[in-house]
Amino acid sequence: MLAVLIGVFSGVISGMGIGGGTILIPALSIFLNVNQHNAQGINLLYFIPTAAVALVVHFKNKSLDFKTAIPIILSGVAGAAGGAIVAGVISAQTLRKFFALFLFAMGLYEIFKKKKQEKR
Repeated sequence: MLAVLIGVFSGVISGMGIGGGTILIPALSIFLNVNQHNAQGINLLYFIPTAAVALVVHFKNKSLDFKTAIPIILSGVAGAAGGAIVAGVISAQTLRKFFALFLFAMGLYEIFKKKKQEKR
């Protein structure tokens, strides 16, 4: 039951474009005692169908900029390959620390960034 609740909550966050992995990975690790490598692997599997559903909705809402997205996607594929190789050779503990540091840095950024006017 806890796994279902974690899935639903992280799915809502994913659908909003916030990043369900920021919820899913720590929740798997903390509440379900899944090691970091497996949690990140589960996150990648989880991401495929949830991203597909969210993509359809964002496409219908005309909130996609393909001109900007294509170079980001192509370079992201290369980065993902490199990141997967690195993740495969470091310990789960080190991977978990890198992930925690990333979340901490993003949290600080969100707290201290200057508010910008949003076009909508």
